[in-house]
Amino acid sequence: MADKTALFGGSFNPIHVGHLIVARAVAEHLDVSRLIFVPSGNPPHKRSGGLADAAARLTMARIATADEPGFEVSDIEIQRDAQQSGPSYTILTVQHYRQLLGADESLFWIIGGDTLTELHTWYRVDELVDMCRIVTAMRPGFEQPDLSVLHTKLSSAQVSRLREGMLPTPVVDISATDIRHRVRTGRSIRYLVPDAVCDYIEKRGLYKA
Repeated sequence: MADKTALFGGSFNPIHVGHLIVARAVAEHLDVSRLIFVPSGNPPHKRSGGLADAAARLTMARIATADEPGFEVSDIEIQRDAQQSGPSYTILTVQHYRQLLGADESLFWIIGGDTLTELHTWYRVDELVDMCRIVTAMRPGFEQPDLSVLHTKLSSAQVSRLREGMLPTPVVDISATDIRHRVRTGRSIRYLVPDAVCDYIEKRGLYKA
């Protein structure tokens, strides 16, 4: 049986327990041999001033997954961002792994339910959905998304594959936005992020401003 690899992209600002729970559920559901977290360097859809620097987000992802079998962290998008101007698009990362893994290995890209209905705004999304299998981890409030908007850029067959890729993962209502707000207001983030990540945030003074 061919190997399976799943890529989990995001700003991970910061990575939290919800990310890890969903990642483990997806890995088990798809029976993947590797699940690779891919922190973004310059996210094209996120221009918030609250974005921690890429090196810190990469470090937090590595800390959080250090003892998790089958979990890895890639700096490919951060390195690409450092070497070129402009955003680092998902399709470039998927192209890299497709070439690296070869045509026979199953390749998945994990997104959240809130992102699914925004896919039509992604760069070269029609090529992306044919290059890998996009799977959606459902999030609170997005269990039954309206996918009609996707038909503006994708074929009916492509939209059907996206619908089939909606996975019954645990619904974990933890958000990085809330975690950053808690840090700014002096409230605890214990149990929302791994202890080692919490300690890193405190020592580095992240998200205080």
